[in-house]
Amino acid sequence: MLEQGRGGAPSASVLNRLAESLLLTELERQHLFMLALGRPPEWRYRPVEGITPRLQRVLDAFPASAAIVKTVTWDVVAWNRVATVLLTDYGKLSPPERNILRLLFCSPKARQAQKDWSKVARVVVGAFRADVTRAGSSLEASRLIDELSTVSAEFKALWADTDVVGMSEGVKRLRHPVAGIINLEFSNFSVEGRPELGVVVFNPAKPADVRRVQTLLSSA
Repeated sequence: MLEQGRGGAPSASVLNRLAESLLLTELERQHLFMLALGRPPEWRYRPVEGITPRLQRVLDAFPASAAIVKTVTWDVVAWNRVATVLLTDYGKLSPPERNILRLLFCSPKARQAQKDWSKVARVVVGAFRADVTRAGSSLEASRLIDELSTVSAEFKALWADTDVVGMSEGVKRLRHPVAGIINLEFSNFSVEGRPELGVVVFNPAKPADVRRVQTLLSSA
């Protein structure tokens, strides 16, 4: 009936109920919406507990680039060895602590590691706002915003600015306690069929940065 186009276009809620009753994957749900309405569905947030082994192998395939997988609420749910050495040893943190926003605004060590903390904080909050807007409001996002607004006046002020920032790529200047300043070019990638996930890869920007990263990896 949907493909024949009889009876008028169904509503999004009808299509979502149909997708749930048929146990469709996210990709199949998107295809259903394209057939029925000619557009993809509005994105729906869902909590994430982990990634597939295949995606982890993709992260591990970067020999000198840090790579992480983050959720819409900026929880880091996967990472590679380079990220552990260069960014944060996420494996030593509890799952709630593996949150980029919590680290940036609540961890003195993470703050010290940012060469341009104020600039980074503004961009991160703007990009987080864009992710939350795209995903729709969720209890998890609201709790995180309330928590950070309570413990960090800086986050509260930046959140009140209502800036929305794209963060597809850029340069991060990392202040490493051993190697000094390391310039990293970062790129964000979506995960097909998993719109709640994003992969961020940090590449050493210059030959000197490559050497610093390689030295850290060889001594780790």
